[in-house]
Amino acid sequence: MHERLIVPTPGRGLIELSTRINQCLAERRAGDGLLNLFLRHTSASLILCENADPDVLQDLEQYMQDLVTDGDRRFIHRAEGPDDMAAHIRSVLTANSLSIPVRAGRLALGTWQGVFLWEHRYAPHQRELVLTLLA
Repeated sequence: MHERLIVPTPGRGLIELSTRINQCLAERRAGDGLLNLFLRHTSASLILCENADPDVLQDLEQYMQDLVTDGDRRFIHRAEGPDDMAAHIRSVLTANSLSIPVRAGRLALGTWQGVFLWEHRYAPHQRELVLTLLA
């Protein structure tokens, strides 16, 4: 299976994708295998994270804001505004791909795990996610 998902983002923040990915797997009648998720962007990322308490997502965003400050005076690259270079650094510090087992056509996630796209830019974007299931 090879599929492409377009994910609209409202701007900076985390968007859970687990349900949408499971729907895609069900539509393709996926069985067991290993799903590779690849995000084709350099200013957004993918993470596997706690999905039960929204405070976790808020704390992650706050920590990242403290770690990588928008418009840091040390940044030379400012082609698309003060959040541009910070978004690239955030992406490098996290991940642009994940591999997750699939069992009986569903992500084999732990009880409190979810797959999230983390948009690092303030402006809305259309992000492309490539799903490849190896059976």
